[in-house]
Amino acid sequence: MQIKNFMVDQNLKELTEHRTVVLPVACYETTISQNIHGHIPLHWHDEIQFVLVVKGEAIFQINEDKQIVRQGDGLFINSGCLHMAEDQNESGCVYICLNASPHYVLSPELYSPYVAPYIQATNLPYVYIDSNELWGKNILDAILKINQCIQQKSPYFEMDITMHLTMIWKNLVTNGFKLEYDQTEMVKSQRIKQMLNWIYLHYAEKVTLDDIAKAGQLSRSECCRYFKRVLKITPLNYVMDYRIQKSLVLLQQAESNVTEVAYKVGFNSTSYFIERFRKAMNMTPLAYKKCKMDD
Repeated sequence: MQIKNFMVDQNLKELTEHRTVVLPVACYETTISQNIHGHIPLHWHDEIQFVLVVKGEAIFQINEDKQIVRQGDGLFINSGCLHMAEDQNESGCVYICLNASPHYVLSPELYSPYVAPYIQATNLPYVYIDSNELWGKNILDAILKINQCIQQKSPYFEMDITMHLTMIWKNLVTNGFKLEYDQTEMVKSQRIKQMLNWIYLHYAEKVTLDDIAKAGQLSRSECCRYFKRVLKITPLNYVMDYRIQKSLVLLQQAESNVTEVAYKVGFNSTSYFIERFRKAMNMTPLAYKKCKMDD
């Protein structure tokens, strides 16, 4: 099942429920270019995520780091980490995405010693999974098997998923990671989420740098440093980009018009909206709307 439009709550937490009918596990193929935004937008979720790129290559951003993942390799993204993905070099990237509740990975008795320390570590936002490493190949093979289990739903497939997931986790944690718990990093993560949360709620209104900084309990300069470090963009440019993202959904509604959409997403000038939209999407809002109506 391809998720083409990521719905997030006021904290940018993804609202998609990642589970089969019985298990708190989901596995599906994602074609990045088919997402409504043309990329997988910034979001986070409580579930841990494993990615296996089966075609092309992608650039994943996890918190402030960027990582290219090529065909055949994969990525572990930890619980609660902000992440997004873009196709690299228009490669038509397709990847299998496996999401699982951390509490389901192992039994309750084993969660505290073997899962919680890794979920809570501040130095483990992601791990590159190299198919040339035995442990990496084991994880990637197991992702394929879980995907197959969910697609085929053979007898007792839930038990098979459980076994493969346990094997995935064992291969990950037995690599000897030295875990760190930096309170400063925890606070930084929380503050960036607070600022993004505020933007999500108020993007359609007049937004100032002071407003965003206040939401993160930071000075204006510190606020700018946070955005530059994590998102590689200024706070107000992020607001502009977010407004453009929100306009994409509205423009695909048959009854909408460009001027209405511009004001709904926070622009007070149609001409400025068209200018920013063209810069972001390489076409005008009207051309985008016509393109989507013809699909």
